[in-house]
Amino acid sequence: MSKALPKRSEDYSLWYNELVKRAGLAENSGVRGCMVIKPYGFAIWEKMQRVLDDMFKKTGHSNAYFPLFIPKSMFEAEEKNAEGFAKECAVVTHYRLQTDPENAGKLRVDPEAKLEEELVVRPTSEAIIWSTYKGWIQSYRDLPLLINQWANVVRWEMRTRLFLRTAEFLWQEGHTAHATAEEAVAETVQMLNVYADFAENFLALPVVKGVKTPNERFAGALDTYCIEGLMQDGKALQAGTSHFLGQNFAQAFDVKFTNKEGKQEYVWGTSWGVSTRLMGALVMAHSDDEGLVLPPKLAPIQVVFVPIFRKDEELAQISETVGKLKEKLEAKGISVKYDDRDTERPGFKFAEWELKGVPVRVAIGPRDLENGTAEVARRDTKEKQSMQLEGLENTIENLLNDIQENIYNKALQFRQENTVKVDSYEDFKRVLDEKPGFVLAHWDGTPETEERIKEETKATIRCIALDTPEENGVDMVTGKPSSRRVYFARAY
Repeated sequence: MSKALPKRSEDYSLWYNELVKRAGLAENSGVRGCMVIKPYGFAIWEKMQRVLDDMFKKTGHSNAYFPLFIPKSMFEAEEKNAEGFAKECAVVTHYRLQTDPENAGKLRVDPEAKLEEELVVRPTSEAIIWSTYKGWIQSYRDLPLLINQWANVVRWEMRTRLFLRTAEFLWQEGHTAHATAEEAVAETVQMLNVYADFAENFLALPVVKGVKTPNERFAGALDTYCIEGLMQDGKALQAGTSHFLGQNFAQAFDVKFTNKEGKQEYVWGTSWGVSTRLMGALVMAHSDDEGLVLPPKLAPIQVVFVPIFRKDEELAQISETVGKLKEKLEAKGISVKYDDRDTERPGFKFAEWELKGVPVRVAIGPRDLENGTAEVARRDTKEKQSMQLEGLENTIENLLNDIQENIYNKALQFRQENTVKVDSYEDFKRVLDEKPGFVLAHWDGTPETEERIKEETKATIRCIALDTPEENGVDMVTGKPSSRRVYFARAY
């Protein structure tokens, strides 16, 4: 194996970047700011997709696909949205290359092949989707329209980091249309809860559900709901958003319907999405200095068997036993890898599968077969224990459930220990520097105070939590009245 990973305590950013690469999740590509998601990383993303896709379909949504390119005039139709994404847009201006006559063998843009209208490479799909919905919606009978798409988007980021911020990334985006504001708000909250359910029960990441401030709201939305997780370095990560769009996009693209009374109204809209940023959350929330720690529900390989042998006949006997166990585990829906490579020693294999975060490792040698046992190691606590081969498939099934729960509880405990209430601005700044995490503090509700805090401390209001009780207090900066505390943190 290669040299040890950098330690989280010494250089968290370097640890993260090295782990993503060495564990085979992703790597930088030949295209500036873009990444190659490698097979092991994509296998995790596929599991996320399957789970989320099932959750979307259970709530009545259908998948569709819309174009990658958006005419500039169409993108401009919703001014707030266009203005919000303008600095991140990639734009197609020409449609052909030609050989450069002054530099043989080189290509240049054909100046005669200029597009009549420039095309924006989608940073988000509201414009193209709402312009399409205009033709799909005529009557209240066409509502609600519940559509999701799995796609890629391009946002021209200047500072990139694998999974967390790249020029191109994968995501899903839901876009729905409703007859009433109440229905649209209910949809927005429902999808927020779907994301929270996924984060906590599959990603094993406890999240705070809340509403963004007007400053942090999605461009073109009336309200943005979000889930916020806390990473091991004390920084927050926005893990998903759900937006109540009101009638902004319906008005911009003239999407009307005839109601039951025969009158024409604009529809009410929502949009919601999560991206491959969840892969970054998975790494940063749980992993350690030895490698990934994957929640079993999202691990591509949940159990790895490593044979310990010297002779071919020993390997044959072990393989027979492992084959039967593998069959029983797979019948339970548990994914299994049998690492019987004869090119690597067991110690190398142990380190490799630890780096890749496989939840359970089972080692079996000739003496284990004689005793009817196997050595079972769990990745989350690194505990090793001799267990009976008889009924081992049931033991492992229970162990995987315990590991999933333990990883979540560990992250929850970390969040609780790193969430602090403060009342003074001095304490606020001190806590951010000494013990980063969520800071609960009063805010006077003004964008000016919010912006001042951001400029002076680099901390932002992550959300106004939905479950935060009312509590009379005063803003720590201005002394103005405040009715509840909000979540502050430095963030990715």
